Amino acid sequence: MSTSLLSYASNITAAIQSAVQAFPRQRLPLLCAAGVGLTAIASWMWWRRRRGEELELKQVGIVSQLLIYPIKSCRPVSVQEADCMELGLYKGDLRDRHWLVVTEDGHMVTGRQEPRMVLISVSVRGDSLCLKGEGMDELLVPMSLPKSNKVRDCRVFGSDVQGRDCGEEASHWFTSYFQSSQPYYLVHFEADIMRPRKSKEKEKLFRETDVIAYPDASPIMLLSETSLEDLNSRLAEPVSLGNFRPCIVVSGCEAFAEDAWNDVKVGKCQLKRIMACGRCILTTVNPETGVLTRKEPLDTLRTYRNSDSSLSYLYKTAPLFGQYYGVEQTGKLRVGDPVYQVINRN
Repeated sequence: MSTSLLSYASNITAAIQSAVQAFPRQRLPLLCAAGVGLTAIASWMWWRRRRGEELELKQVGIVSQLLIYPIKSCRPVSVQEADCMELGLYKGDLRDRHWLVVTEDGHMVTGRQEPRMVLISVSVRGDSLCLKGEGMDELLVPMSLPKSNKVRDCRVFGSDVQGRDCGEEASHWFTSYFQSSQPYYLVHFEADIMRPRKSKEKEKLFRETDVIAYPDASPIMLLSETSLEDLNSRLAEPVSLGNFRPCIVVSGCEAFAEDAWNDVKVGKCQLKRIMACGRCILTTVNPETGVLTRKEPLDTLRTYRNSDSSLSYLYKTAPLFGQYYGVEQTGKLRVGDPVYQVINRN
């Protein structure tokens, strides 16, 4: 390790020791977590230096929320820590967008087709997902299903993907909730045996290594609180994060600063910005009422968040809000972790 890095690591250690002595006892766990994160950053920088890469880490924000959406288009589960894997955020068996509602012929059903999906709350109860919907009894869905359950062929944005059927009880629950004359089914993506979709099949800018289960296009979508605040300052009725469904929420930065974070280091994981998230009518579904308006906040976003004309082939008329990231390095991240922009000085 170089002298400068040894000095850097030594300074970190001294700072942590000093802070521990002065820190209120009830806040020590948070400080210890920050210390672990800083040690990981120093080790990572040393490893990259050995490869001949002159890198600078610039803190640009703090992780304020981590959100996992187990069932596509249903409400999220807020977690304090998660593993950032190739397929997105994991918290044990709770995995981001690894469950999907489909029609009998396997086509996906989202809040675009059934806006009241956004009102279905999901929580963890033991080894099951617990679903709650207005006028419905609770539904428990085991996160690990019998291998005897049918594997369904599904279609998500034109791409083929499989899912294991979660059973007749789940089918009846969703069919009844939507008051549908045709059956709906809940399926589960099993990462150990099923082939993921390639993000490139949905958006051309993604790399061959970027893979997903049932998300629209990307394993990670990041959005800053200040970008949302900027949007709300222009709206007659404010909207929430629920309209945009990010996985990683960042605070402590300027509005739309995330547009320029091409490489991000947070916790033990590293992310690569691929493209902006072009927004669709799902953002106009009110997450509190389940009503689809097709108007706001989309209309307002179109007044100041359109893409450059040279990128119209990619985004068409969709305004840009939030950023899609691929996973460069897997690892754990936590609420409260510093978010660093990685700058290569070579």
